Amino acid sequence: MNGSAAGQKTIRIASAGHAFFAVIMIGLGIQGLITRDFAPIWPPVPDGVPARGALIALCALVPLATGVGLLVRRTAAAAARVLLGYLVLWLLFVRLPLLVTAFAVNTWWSTCQISVMVAAAWVLYTWFATDRDRQRVGSLAGEAGVRIARALYGAALIPFGLAHFLYLENTAPLVPHWLGWPVGWSYLTGATFIAAGLAVLSGVWARLAAALVALQMGLFTLLIWVPIVAAGANESQWSEFVVSWALIAAGWVVADSYRGIPWLAVGSRRAQRLG
Repeated sequence: MNGSAAGQKTIRIASAGHAFFAVIMIGLGIQGLITRDFAPIWPPVPDGVPARGALIALCALVPLATGVGLLVRRTAAAAARVLLGYLVLWLLFVRLPLLVTAFAVNTWWSTCQISVMVAAAWVLYTWFATDRDRQRVGSLAGEAGVRIARALYGAALIPFGLAHFLYLENTAPLVPHWLGWPVGWSYLTGATFIAAGLAVLSGVWARLAAALVALQMGLFTLLIWVPIVAAGANESQWSEFVVSWALIAAGWVVADSYRGIPWLAVGSRRAQRLG
């Protein structure tokens, strides 16, 4: 009985999405330490980046430490703060400059991936923010922060959808043969990503859209990437598999941020109830 009570005081799980996201962060950190390379969510990284080895280590240690920290009541706020700061810095100083200097599908796709991760980290930050956080950054640790996180997420979903149309030759072959109609499924998936992004940005049926697009990413992973990995994936396919799980976890957290808001709310600006 005493052990159970102590465990409840130590562990803090705000939602299933929170727990899954933390586990994924831990996994990314472990992968980085084992491979001694950037986990799949971080590339592309310019070859000439200073202190590349130290940066690789940092990209492993930060997710690992913050992933563990997110699960512990006493450290959850600090972990969310550090993870959000690190992801924002990565977005601003690694991702966005590459959009200018080397604009290509891999750079804007990876920018959207990091934006999704930032969105999830920001939601978690608002959940665990302390009074000191709110004194320092005001509503960025509350309702305004949640709105920014959702906007980042919604904006990132639209390019995900456009890619299904622009790079149909890469998308259609991934559709399992037993489903048939590969071009149709590719177009449908792309359209739903775009529709979900617009819904999240506009606040029209945003909760439903966020939940369904997270479910879609989960089904996509289970139906496409799991069989590919089971059959023997190459390095690129394995990276996509890992990234898919990270995006599912992040999308789940954003979907959880709509708790308390009606599924079919139109234009609601209410933030999620802060934990």
